[in-house]
Amino acid sequence: MDSFLFYAGRNQTGRRQVGLTASIAMADSFSFDCVSDFDRQELVNTVDQVRREVGQRYDLKDSGTTIDLEEAALVITTASDMTLQAVEDVLRQKATKRDLSLKIFDFQTLEPVGGNRVKQVVKLRKGLSQELAKKLSKTVRDQLKKVTVAIQGESLRVTGKSKDDLQAAIQLLKAQDVEVPLQFENFR
Repeated sequence: MDSFLFYAGRNQTGRRQVGLTASIAMADSFSFDCVSDFDRQELVNTVDQVRREVGQRYDLKDSGTTIDLEEAALVITTASDMTLQAVEDVLRQKATKRDLSLKIFDFQTLEPVGGNRVKQVVKLRKGLSQELAKKLSKTVRDQLKKVTVAIQGESLRVTGKSKDDLQAAIQLLKAQDVEVPLQFENFR
């Protein structure tokens, strides 16, 4: 943080002096948050695109497919396993084009709903579970001794004295194979 001081006064010889000084305060430590989240609006746009394509594609047009977006899940209801697989492929394709990670989708098992129709619930993964946060925290603490890790609800706060140590922590977390997408926020 930069701060400027304006001064007016006399120097050691008695002459009047006016000026401006700048002082730069260095941060004692730097930190970032590791979270697992997705852009809800991008998901809404993705679902709209999937609905549009399902309504236009010749093989899916007459299948009676419905896609309902709920708070924590997507519900896909369609005519058969084959059309469900095609809708899943379209969903994955559209999500990838909109920069949504495919790790946010947790596809549940198929459920028959009568009348030769099938339903699939796709849970949306958001936030770090307590077990995953503990695992990631332990990994970072074991590998990097110069940073501290704190679990804060559904996120991790990583703090260190140098930005290079934090960059190493980010690279270490990115290298981990976890079932949820990781984002790094509030790098300060």
